[in-house]
Amino acid sequence: MPAIEVQNLTKVYPVPIKQSGLAGTLRHFFKRQYRQVKAVNDVSFSVEPGEIVGFLGPNGAGKTTTLKMLTGLIYPSSGQVSVASYTPFQRQRSFLEQITLVMGQKQQLIWDLPTLDSLRINGAIYDLSNQELRHRIHELAEMLDLSDKLTQPVRKLSLGERMKAEMLAALLHHPKVLFLDEPTLGLDVNAQMAVRKFLQIYNQHYQATIVLTSHYMADITALCDRVLLIYQGQLIYDGSLTSLVERFAPYREVTAELAQEIPAAALETYGEIQSLDGCKVVLLVRRDDLTKTVSQVLAQLPVRDLTVTDPPIEDIIGRVFDAGSV
Repeated sequence: MPAIEVQNLTKVYPVPIKQSGLAGTLRHFFKRQYRQVKAVNDVSFSVEPGEIVGFLGPNGAGKTTTLKMLTGLIYPSSGQVSVASYTPFQRQRSFLEQITLVMGQKQQLIWDLPTLDSLRINGAIYDLSNQELRHRIHELAEMLDLSDKLTQPVRKLSLGERMKAEMLAALLHHPKVLFLDEPTLGLDVNAQMAVRKFLQIYNQHYQATIVLTSHYMADITALCDRVLLIYQGQLIYDGSLTSLVERFAPYREVTAELAQEIPAAALETYGEIQSLDGCKVVLLVRRDDLTKTVSQVLAQLPVRDLTVTDPPIEDIIGRVFDAGSV
């Protein structure tokens, strides 16, 4: 049975219409008119237990609204939702014990208290015994490399340490379904890598289902084999990240470092020049022509070094959203 089942999910917000000027203000006050805005429009998908799924979309696409409906924070206008076999908006205690929502721009830890005190409060909320609470704090703190920071006030932690402490607090009750909304927002590269590694370990250890939104594509490529793309409230892609790359990036990047500078006109015969900086050239080459082109480059040009890579995933995802469909 799927951990998450979504069928024809829709959320419509009434937005007031106000005309300019005094007359418009008076009409707005006494006889307000509204227009209907569909933040999420007829979205359907399912997620299997233990799966990590990336949920991507530009700002305002409906990602956070969808997550809030999946966690029961807001009611859907129509459609059906099941998370861990519960209906989220009923907000049953047994349901809340199965899920967690981590938002990179929100915090639950008490600013002036040590992290450990906030964790004890969370433990009391979830009716954890003192022994179980100590065991879980120790286990998660070890996984997050946070054991020596728990007695410090939250305000004295670095941003990366705070985010890891927030993660610890959110997972103290061992939820089966994790909704993560920009969990690495604002973190440096090392902190981002630490959070990704922890999520991989947690997923493997507890077989937790994870739905992840992020504007850092490194989070998605490191954790997610499958992605959901939402655009203007509608789901436009549900499938593997590899298939998306192959479909929307029918070329590879060939980066060559040459022993001497070669005129751009001579390099254009091998592919489209993406960049040319002295002796370093980046060419876009169609996948079907890759083997032939690389052989020609090595045979005909003074190559010191050559690498072949896919274009940045950010470019591929951006191309999908520019098209507005898949």
